[in-house]
Amino acid sequence: MKNYYIIDFDSTFTQVEALDELARISLEGHPDQEKVYQEIERYTNLAMEGKISFRESLAGRISLLKANKSHLAKLITHLKKKVSKSFDRNRAFFMENAETAWIVSGGFKEFITPVVSKYGIRTENIYANTFIFDDADNIIGYDDQNPLSDEGGKVKLLQELNIQGRIFGIGDGYSDFQLKESGMIEKFFAFTENISRKSVTDKADHVTPSFDEFLYVNNLPRAISYPKNRILCLIIGDVPSIAAHILKNDGFSIRVKDTMEEKYIKDVGMLLLGDNISLDNEQLAAAAKLKTIGYLGDCKGSVSRTLCNEKGIVIFDDKKHKKNNAEFIARRMAAFINNGDTDQSRNFPNLILPKKIKGHRLLHIHKNVPGIMAQLNRVYAENNINILSQFLMTKGSIGYAVTDIESNYDKSLLKQLKQIDQTIKFRIIYK
Repeated sequence: MKNYYIIDFDSTFTQVEALDELARISLEGHPDQEKVYQEIERYTNLAMEGKISFRESLAGRISLLKANKSHLAKLITHLKKKVSKSFDRNRAFFMENAETAWIVSGGFKEFITPVVSKYGIRTENIYANTFIFDDADNIIGYDDQNPLSDEGGKVKLLQELNIQGRIFGIGDGYSDFQLKESGMIEKFFAFTENISRKSVTDKADHVTPSFDEFLYVNNLPRAISYPKNRILCLIIGDVPSIAAHILKNDGFSIRVKDTMEEKYIKDVGMLLLGDNISLDNEQLAAAAKLKTIGYLGDCKGSVSRTLCNEKGIVIFDDKKHKKNNAEFIARRMAAFINNGDTDQSRNFPNLILPKKIKGHRLLHIHKNVPGIMAQLNRVYAENNINILSQFLMTKGSIGYAVTDIESNYDKSLLKQLKQIDQTIKFRIIYK
């Protein structure tokens, strides 16, 4: 059976609620602009939380809009810039699944179609409401015969379509959950990249903070190798808020704490520590997923460089206590996770890598002993791998080999690389 992907538009495919944004455009200069806008936003939230019917919400918002076709043109330009980041970077998924990736929305085709079409989503696979205009092109209503204009409209539509396949629903609102409640879809994924509604997430089969997460858990082709929302970053001690903002905006899962809590040790992937915070060796040894440590100050005496080397953990610190070190170190940590860069690391060879990864980037951290590159390249040769680019640098006890290869390889290659003698840590990046 084919898999079908039923995707919501507002606050899911895009970061915003389109009718709310249309109100900001159409009411510009109106003396009661903010008051009217807040009322439109209230209607939106009540419907998304299941507190009023969708039809009641839709009718209320349309009556307040005071919009026409010229406003729609401005809205479309705005929405094209507001596509959710994780949907935008996975454009290839929609191109490859054009037959079964559908937009089903209580929004309107007039602004949805121009936004999603450039992602390869077919016009016939866009299901939404349509506006009614008067002779002066003012929006005066909507087609109330469209099932999507009514309460439970998505359920009614799927009943009419009678899709023969496994259906996965992705959305942020109550109308999306109703698909799961109806028993018509395989699983419902509550999408929380832009907004999280407890009334929806509590009932979802899976909460997906990004489209990357949805693709990952369903083992589907995706733009990045591992969802960053699954990488836990702990920020401990006196760390300026700009650091948390940078890392959260990059997609990492952030926790800000005063001290290291034992419950996080086994899962933490990134640690950003304020000056004078010490990490004991027992905690460090137990942090099996830890990839990088940032330290706002000189980490000497507070973090074991020797143990970090043994575990393949990259340290970024600032011995000179520069003014903007919180921002600088946060960005260095993100650059290592995202691209493999170790530039200005305290303990690793300093390597700046090309930003464009054509295939997959394989990071091999190993003990700095003779013969490792020979072993690596023997594995690549035996697997008929076409190497696009390769980099090697060493520092003290650490060797760091980075190889970009084409993506059409047998996954047994990865196991072979991990089993090479003196391997400390191995990681794959693609984006």
